[in-house]
Amino acid sequence: MRLLLVEDDEMIAETVLESMRRAGYAIDWAQDGREAELSLGNGVYDLVLLDLGLPKRDGIEVLNSYRRAGGDAAVIVLTARDAVDARIRGLDAGADDYLIKPFDLDELAARIRALLRRRTGQKHPVFTHGELTLNPAAHEATKNGELLPLVPREFALLQALIDEPTRVFTKVELEEKLYGWGEEVGSNTIEVHVHSLRRKIGAEQIVTVRGVGYRLKRCE
Repeated sequence: MRLLLVEDDEMIAETVLESMRRAGYAIDWAQDGREAELSLGNGVYDLVLLDLGLPKRDGIEVLNSYRRAGGDAAVIVLTARDAVDARIRGLDAGADDYLIKPFDLDELAARIRALLRRRTGQKHPVFTHGELTLNPAAHEATKNGELLPLVPREFALLQALIDEPTRVFTKVELEEKLYGWGEEVGSNTIEVHVHSLRRKIGAEQIVTVRGVGYRLKRCE
């Protein structure tokens, strides 16, 4: 899952980014309304955390433009504007949820999970590939019916692979699936995640295509 945080307060942004990355999300950060619009134009986000009081363009305007252009990512508004009419404007503009600053990070994480469960449940049923099953809405993966103890990055890696099981993913493509802008990614980070995931799902489940990247094994 890829998130976009739109927030001009650096202290708040750094706290949210760290929390979301620990939870295993790939998350990018836009610091003003114009940058947010450019980022949203890529169409790669599952959920947006949107401040309203932004420089260059107000958050409500960003949200209105995004929805008019057909943007369908879930949006949680994060703002100090606690007046009822401000909340109504945000929801009417297309927000799915609203959280007043200062907010609890655990509550934010719970709201994100709830929204993604609803969204992924609509877009993606359970993925099945051979012995493996992955349920994005429940954030569970099994092998032959037994629950796999995957950490967030391993789950994200398996989801990327099982979503397109015949595709060979390059290391760069997998880095983009698992990490946000500006996150430091070591030269062998993907190899480490692949090795760790193989230990839990079976080494034979992930095929290395020499000189290209990785894919899931073909089902017979």
